[in-house]
Amino acid sequence: MHTHLVAALDIGGTKIAGALVDSHGTILVRAQRPTPAREDGDTVMRAVEEVLGELDASPLWGRTRAVGIGSAGPVDAGAGTVSPVNVPGWRDFPLVERVRATTGGLPVELIGDGVAITAAEHWQGAARGHANALCMVVSTGVGGGLVLNGQLHPGPTGNAGHIGHISVDLDGDLCPCGARGCVERIASGPNIARRALENGWRPGPDGDTSAAAVAAAARAGDPVAVASFERAAQALAAGIAATATLVEIDIAVVGGGVGKAGEVLFAPLRKALGDYATLSFVQRLTVAPAQMGTDAGLVGAAAAALAGAAGTATAGV
Repeated sequence: MHTHLVAALDIGGTKIAGALVDSHGTILVRAQRPTPAREDGDTVMRAVEEVLGELDASPLWGRTRAVGIGSAGPVDAGAGTVSPVNVPGWRDFPLVERVRATTGGLPVELIGDGVAITAAEHWQGAARGHANALCMVVSTGVGGGLVLNGQLHPGPTGNAGHIGHISVDLDGDLCPCGARGCVERIASGPNIARRALENGWRPGPDGDTSAAAVAAAARAGDPVAVASFERAAQALAAGIAATATLVEIDIAVVGGGVGKAGEVLFAPLRKALGDYATLSFVQRLTVAPAQMGTDAGLVGAAAAALAGAAGTATAGV
């Protein structure tokens, strides 16, 4: 039995999840609170403290040696601060310092949520065994992370691999980030739904206008819904191919809500990848659905904490 555990936090705009995790990535204790995203920074921090307090109440807490945090971003791992787009009360919020104080001075590792999911997929999921991989989350936004030479590559601030903000359409729509034609502006769930509605798709009697509803319509053969997913797949393919050309990844793992659309997304994605990943050294690039599900953020945050404790760049690899 491994004696040491790590605490993991997965912080997003909807929920703050926490867990005690062993060195195999097994979740032993869980805690969760809704994110009070519209409240001030201290109120959000109180929810984090409640999650940690619940973990602290476990008899296993005494074996906890470090804390790993995967947070919605941008994050600044060097400064230990977070400024999540969807949590307005946190701007340059000193999360690492506050968590360290709450946990009695335990070492704290901070990474972005895309990097956390990448760590999980590389450790236990679809990117396992691949030395060079891109893992991406396609949901309300589009995020991602990189594994290079067998190691997680978070970059100096913990944001490397943020494929959602590669521009794939020079004259495209303005993205909320300030640039034009970003992958996220074309491929995220809300943008898939927006485009389908603008082009004449109409929801069913339930009035559901989510990307999942568009995916269901596409599966049933609705041409406008199919076209909206094909456009998203084209944007993802261009971003993935650009990444592969730059750093020679051999697999791209796609997760998140839109990733769950299945072949409605993956069939046109594989086809479009053939159009963009054309050079000899990227032609063997494969795409695969993510395997880790909703626990990916926690498992990835735990991987970061274990890696920090071991003084290496990733865990279990």
